[in-house]
Amino acid sequence: MRYLRVSPQKARLVLELIKGRKVEEARNTLAFTKKRVAAHVGKLLQSALDNANFLSAEKNLDIELDNLYVKSAIANDGPRMKRIRPAPQGRAFRYQRRISHIELILAERGNGAGRMASGGGSSAAPAKRRVPAAKKAAGKAGKKKAAAK
Repeated sequence: MRYLRVSPQKARLVLELIKGRKVEEARNTLAFTKKRVAAHVGKLLQSALDNANFLSAEKNLDIELDNLYVKSAIANDGPRMKRIRPAPQGRAFRYQRRISHIELILAERGNGAGRMASGGGSSAAPAKRRVPAAKKAAGKAGKKKAAAK
């Protein structure tokens, strides 16, 4: 969903409620959420579900609609509309009306454990630890003093 007239911060509050939930559970959550953006997110979820139904029926992809869950739900910034509000003594205050782009991804849980893939580096190679420059300099100075004695 693009160019939705709600701030991304407010949209993220609703999207956090449905991340990782089954589609039916997410629809029920959105139906009883008292936020204005919940109705728009509900329409988006229904559209994603209809797209999955189309893929399973028309494109002959093997998708089990009962196993679908919300894999990812993201609200990004859209363009901002700059507006001016009258202020006292002939001045004007500027403010911005925020717009958001919402992205919703559905996935099918496998028959196994049903775990989501974790996004991150492999655990085989440990990450290098960075040492601040001040500690490096202090360590070198201490080595020089020890060598001088």
